[in-house]
Amino acid sequence: MVSRNTLTYAGGAALALAALAACAPADESTSPSASASVSASTCAPGALSTKTAGKLTIGTDNPAYEPWFSDNKPSNGKGFESAVAYQVAQRLGYSAENVTWVSVTFNNAIAPGPKTFDFDINEFSITDERKKAVDFSSPYYLVRQTVITTKKSKIANAKSIADLQSAKLGAQVGTTSYQAITDVIKPTTKPSVFNTNDDAKAALVNGTVDGIVVDLPTAFYMTGAELDDGVIVGQLPQVGVPEQFGLVLDKDSALTGCVSSAVDQLRQDGTLAVLEKTWLAAGGAPELQ
Repeated sequence: MVSRNTLTYAGGAALALAALAACAPADESTSPSASASVSASTCAPGALSTKTAGKLTIGTDNPAYEPWFSDNKPSNGKGFESAVAYQVAQRLGYSAENVTWVSVTFNNAIAPGPKTFDFDINEFSITDERKKAVDFSSPYYLVRQTVITTKKSKIANAKSIADLQSAKLGAQVGTTSYQAITDVIKPTTKPSVFNTNDDAKAALVNGTVDGIVVDLPTAFYMTGAELDDGVIVGQLPQVGVPEQFGLVLDKDSALTGCVSSAVDQLRQDGTLAVLEKTWLAAGGAPELQ
């Protein structure tokens, strides 16, 4: 299921990295993109052929939304994607003062043609169609399925999967969201099936269902912009084949291998998992067990 990514640092996180990395998942995914093998000398600090010598230029949209960014200021290192961007920059040898941000619309970033950035981060789902026009890094985020509801719902304060099993739930037909209900939550009442997320949202508003399952980016958007009293109950354990977010680069960019290598390092040492907990789980989408 594809969400807003097709619709349309440091302080506390750094302190948490060492403490949480040991318990983070060792491996989330292998790259579906051009994660070419690169040598240490190729990716050595100062060896990269960036848009501006000695600087790393990163693009994202304006406005940049929570919880991916904070206060619409990508350069402050706060928010999941801002934090990821600075961690990638650090692995490539660029300190925060040598990172420059540029505003690029979502559609322009994935359109064919030369880019004004070295890489762009903006909830881009990695797809075969998009890879015809741009390069993607290794995935830095695997999209989680999420339960949302309204403040008046009986599951608004649910803290675990067990708390959801007596609820009437729903999701869009044929999606990983629906699979998460049947395979992970396993409710005692047969879940409702809807043609679209808009239909599911309408059923939630009128009380036909107690809650619905959507992907996390959609959950943040629905509860933040579309539902007056929307509540994120929590994220579910991974199920099915997850949607993946990758950094966007010029097609056949000389930087793709190095950027993918940096992302791979962040996944393998547990940094990405820690940043998810810091900015997504603690930012309003707790993990349900």
